[in-house]
Amino acid sequence: MSRVGKKPIKIPAGVKVAVRDGVLEVEGKKGKLTSPIPPRIRFELKGSELVAMRESDEKPYPAYHGLARALAANNVRGVTEGFTKDLDIVGIGFKADAKPRSVTLNLGYSHPIEFPIPEGISVKVEKQQKPLQNYAVTLIVSGANKQLVGQVAADIRALRRPDAYKGKGIRYAGEVIRLKVGKKGA
Repeated sequence: MSRVGKKPIKIPAGVKVAVRDGVLEVEGKKGKLTSPIPPRIRFELKGSELVAMRESDEKPYPAYHGLARALAANNVRGVTEGFTKDLDIVGIGFKADAKPRSVTLNLGYSHPIEFPIPEGISVKVEKQQKPLQNYAVTLIVSGANKQLVGQVAADIRALRRPDAYKGKGIRYAGEVIRLKVGKKGA
């Protein structure tokens, strides 16, 4: 039996859950999210709890049981609290400027990079107190869809990965970069 799949999901007040045609729809104050329901998995609403059940104990279905429950729990959390990822920009002269549907990044290239923000995601630029050398700013990526927030953060990070020698680039907040030793004189 899947340990994750057995746990019931508590549905907070103000959240509507509906199961239709193999799709779980969750609607709350931060938006509406849907997730597919794998085969032989079904959801039941018992009071203020959502329970995932599986019809068979054959090989792939226990894994699907846990997956379906985790996706549903992420959707419920997303429409109530939302998800955030923080990215630190480190480097002399590196800058970021947030506009309503895009972010302009100056990352040491010959040109600024205009990164479009998908629907349902918001990006804020903040200057925080960090003990990082050459720290510029922090980008805060937030939204209701956990997968989309993580993908946008990964795409922004891929624009300038942290350098192995000086540590310059875009990194996740709290990410530890192991710096290599540079050339040494004779």
